Amino acid sequence: MIEEFTAWLARPWLFTPSGLRAPGAWRFLRTMLGLHLGVLLIVLLPLLGFWQKAFALPSPEAFDQVSKAMLVPFVVVLAPVAEELAFRGWLTGRVRAVWLVGCGFAAAGFLAMVNFHVYEVPASFAVLAMGLVAPAGWWWLRGRGVVPGFERAFPVLVWLSIVVFSLSHLSNYPSFSWALLPMVLPQLWAGMTLSYTRMRVGIFGAMLIHAAANGISVSLALLGV
Repeated sequence: MIEEFTAWLARPWLFTPSGLRAPGAWRFLRTMLGLHLGVLLIVLLPLLGFWQKAFALPSPEAFDQVSKAMLVPFVVVLAPVAEELAFRGWLTGRVRAVWLVGCGFAAAGFLAMVNFHVYEVPASFAVLAMGLVAPAGWWWLRGRGVVPGFERAFPVLVWLSIVVFSLSHLSNYPSFSWALLPMVLPQLWAGMTLSYTRMRVGIFGAMLIHAAANGISVSLALLGV
């Protein structure tokens, strides 16, 4: 499995996800979770701890505005589900999956317009409309295959999603500096393992590993480890 994982990272190719009911799926998830956490806890976090101290970098502030009561549900449930759908839900290239994620980004854009008071009323109605349009399109596009040209572009799209996923976490910091770039290496590594898991067993497998890894990480942080 490790050989296939490294070969897939070198040049990603399309899988048909097996699903969680397939023989060996849960063994695969346990192995990937162990690999994910092993590299994260033994290699990346200690190195980045030294890097952070050497450059006097700030700590991330992503959850400062989240109450302690909501911290665990947010980190362990909401974030893994939302991020997996946004960054990896469409990786099969199926028309309906690309459609649904596109609708999600459109709804997020309309919500941003409402938040920044830009054409608030039309944007509010557009958000409501997306709640109807997205599932309607999902149903209508059932049975459609892969988007034309998607398989050829797949290696670039995978790595683009991994890089954007990792760089998006720079927003957790109060201000940007080039010295902060190595601090998103854990998210870069997560993007690699989660993308491969998503393609091998499906989106729910990626969500489970994401949730488990986040849960362990936040538990260690709360314990001061």
